[in-house]
Amino acid sequence: MNHLDTIEAESIYIIREAFNRIDKLGMLWSFGKDSNVLVWLAKKAFFGHVPFPIVNIDTGKKMPEMYAFRDRYRHEWNLDLVIGECPPIDEIDPTLPPATRSAARKTEGLKALIKQHGYNGLIAGIRRDEEGTRAKERVFSPRGEGGKWDFRDQPPEFWDQYNTEFPPGTHVRIHPILHWTELDIWRYVQRERIPLVDLYFAKNGKRYRSLGDKDITFPVDSQADTIEKIIAELETTQISERSGRAMDHESEDSFERLRSDGYL
Repeated sequence: MNHLDTIEAESIYIIREAFNRIDKLGMLWSFGKDSNVLVWLAKKAFFGHVPFPIVNIDTGKKMPEMYAFRDRYRHEWNLDLVIGECPPIDEIDPTLPPATRSAARKTEGLKALIKQHGYNGLIAGIRRDEEGTRAKERVFSPRGEGGKWDFRDQPPEFWDQYNTEFPPGTHVRIHPILHWTELDIWRYVQRERIPLVDLYFAKNGKRYRSLGDKDITFPVDSQADTIEKIIAELETTQISERSGRAMDHESEDSFERLRSDGYL
């Protein structure tokens, strides 16, 4: 087995373990590269059929290409798609910086959807290398009341042994690709030929490395218009993956405040 085979097998094991252990399970889907890989892994785990709902928290502010991708692949991949709406910006904590406050709408939308559908666990496509606060996550991560996350009080996970026994009523986030890197994602996309939103590929010297709301996400300078060129670019670049996210350029603790409150 090569490296991609190894991390794929571990991720599929985690997804199957979550499905076996958690009775009301969903999987978050944002149409970005990481969550598309996550859906692809779920399809592999269950022989082409995803046996739990795919959840999209819709801010109403995604780029048109992202909505077109969702509408196409929800049918082509035969997904049971559940869409949750977000509250207006004036209902969000005004002490947050502007971009962080905008992103916080997703947190509140997610909380409302969890309450509405009673999910005990949600599978999410985050990676440790993407952002510093996410490096503190666990694969099976229990949440407190209202989805709050205490990064100082997380269960130990040694030698790929995961704690899946939680008290009744505990909400759990499951992170099957936590151990992947951005390069792993792109090499896997290349190998598996996974469809992606074409905003990732350079046009007129710009491309997106991370996709979010159109008013708080911006492209970076790049000539990489193919997967091969993107991989080559990532092998040498010193630019952060989230450099195009306005939220990541605000106050140092803003992202941590969001994550602690239940942000994706």
